[in-house]
Amino acid sequence: MPRSGKSILAAADLLAVDDIHTYYGDSYVLQGLSLGVPSGTIVALLGRNGMGKTTLIRSVAGLTPPRRGRITFRGRDVVGLAPYRIAQLGIALVPQGRRTFPSLTVRENLQIPQSALAGLGARGRVERWSLSEVVREFPQIGDRLGQRARNLSGGEQQMLAIGRALMANPDLILMDEPSEGLAPVIVQQLGAIMRRLRSQGHSILLVEQNVGLAMEVADYVYVITTGRVTCAGTPAELEAQPDLMARHLGIE
Repeated sequence: MPRSGKSILAAADLLAVDDIHTYYGDSYVLQGLSLGVPSGTIVALLGRNGMGKTTLIRSVAGLTPPRRGRITFRGRDVVGLAPYRIAQLGIALVPQGRRTFPSLTVRENLQIPQSALAGLGARGRVERWSLSEVVREFPQIGDRLGQRARNLSGGEQQMLAIGRALMANPDLILMDEPSEGLAPVIVQQLGAIMRRLRSQGHSILLVEQNVGLAMEVADYVYVITTGRVTCAGTPAELEAQPDLMARHLGIE
């Protein structure tokens, strides 16, 4: 099983993170992290709290750029680009905690990525996702288009956050702790949604504390400890080494 930060599918990587070093002020968080996300796959990043998983998502999205290293998307270096420019290239974020706009309606939340301010139409690509398509995918929120986002349940807000990301018609979706605070039945639904998105050609970089969900949906898994990838492999490869899971994730 490979234990470096390099993907075994590096030649086909849609997203390539190469030896990045990211700081919060003087705090050294990502310490030479490398990984790859091939097209049409779900890649999961696991690790204990405080190991740098969300920082990686923020680095890719341009919210906390690395001080050193490269992040390439479809072969283009995106380090230093503004977050909105990275979004325009085809990367969408489903942030931790949903981060929907509570005072806006469901419809207004969904329309934000396709507004003139977002500028996503400039990519000149075929747009698969429209409001009607998102509503068809997530009927729970389709019945609530006129309601304020603050009035939705946690599961409905998560569906709204994913639907909003899809409205940007991304190639790569960054999902940061999407199952956080959700009931088990909603977590199962979330797993089915991720698999369906993969079958439709989307790639997903998934940060998740729910190890069972991540191992169920991912094609490839990286385990991060103190800002570095300590082991990597397919779910089957990692599950075959329970000592690694216990040491790095606390799973017995």
